[in-house]
Amino acid sequence: MPHDALFEAATAALESLGAAPSDVRRIFVPGRLEVLGKHTDYGGGRSLLCAAERGIVFAARPRADDRVRIVDAVSKENLDFTIGPALRRAKGNWANYPLTVARRLARNFPGPLIGADIVFASDLPPAAGMSSSSALVVGFFTVLADTNQLERRHEYLENIRAPEELAGYLGAVENGRTFGSLRGDAGVGTAGGSEDHTAILCCRAGAVSQYAFCPVRHERTMQLPAGWAFAIGVSGVVADKNGPAQDAYNRAAQEADTILKAWRAASGRTDLSLADALASAPDALERMREIVRTAATEPEALLGRLEQFVAESVEIIPEVGNCLARGDVEGIGLLVDRSQLGAERWLGNQVIETVALARSARKLGAAAASAFGAGFGGAVWALVRTAEAGDFLERWGHEYRAAFPDRATKAQFFFTFPGSGMQRL
Repeated sequence: MPHDALFEAATAALESLGAAPSDVRRIFVPGRLEVLGKHTDYGGGRSLLCAAERGIVFAARPRADDRVRIVDAVSKENLDFTIGPALRRAKGNWANYPLTVARRLARNFPGPLIGADIVFASDLPPAAGMSSSSALVVGFFTVLADTNQLERRHEYLENIRAPEELAGYLGAVENGRTFGSLRGDAGVGTAGGSEDHTAILCCRAGAVSQYAFCPVRHERTMQLPAGWAFAIGVSGVVADKNGPAQDAYNRAAQEADTILKAWRAASGRTDLSLADALASAPDALERMREIVRTAATEPEALLGRLEQFVAESVEIIPEVGNCLARGDVEGIGLLVDRSQLGAERWLGNQVIETVALARSARKLGAAAASAFGAGFGGAVWALVRTAEAGDFLERWGHEYRAAFPDRATKAQFFFTFPGSGMQRL
């Protein structure tokens, strides 16, 4: 079984809390790879996604009371609290995620809730763009939802009827928005979407899936052609959305929201997302550009954000999906280069290390390469032939560490195939 060592560590730690082996429930929650979809999901745009083979394992047992005890089996950090609607955020560390999940559940599913003893262990590089934070949200929710049989509650049945809707709800738990009749709250402090949760819950082994958002909608799934894998280069520049990168991350979301509000005010329409507004008429994009030019206080920045969103969601992703559907891996390189350039020029979420990693990967022969995730650090993927992956990783890592010796100790290089979504084991 994959991740045996992590499961053994998590199970042993749980048993040290008094759990009998027969009481232990185990879950594997993968990280995710954003092939494309840079800051598009919360605007109702598209993403190309797959689950990673690395992830977080959870070992848990139900309790007889409303107490939650959590242990990180690797770092030995722990958290102990009682489920309730008044739990407060813990900005700056992983405790923010289980506290947010438990608070939101207490508000959305009123009445007595049972707690759990939970141990987790991860082989995901933290704060590297592979969505370790959303994996924690999914994992803690799944444990508490299973423990309390939430899927039988009328509040759940009225709002969550498919995995895509669960992904949408968990995105709302994280960003604090209301989902259906399930009222929102403060969230974790980031204004993101549900791309990560969708990949973690809905993607399939060996495949890249195209989704649209607000609400989550599956558009198509393409098999990654045989003989290809994703090499991952982790820059060592921490991109922690729960810490210093939060304000920069939220700025990109605020810019998209500012454009939409200007559109609504000028057009009189009530479109719910930027993607809906752009699809409302053949000339909507040109009208939106003109509205931003005349109504915005910072038109150049907002025009760039608009161009990045349109290029990524409307133009590049469908074409890359077409290439993958017909097995044309080599055909995606220039399209992905355009996506990377859009992030550098218009999103402004790249650092010199991720720019260098993407350029280096292409120079070393990758069919395509791009930074992914929130940005402001993190990682880059490169699509390479499986037979050449080992040699590619060695050369890629050597070139990066030579150029950025101060990042060498935290940089990581490995490869992954598209993995399975979350699994209860």
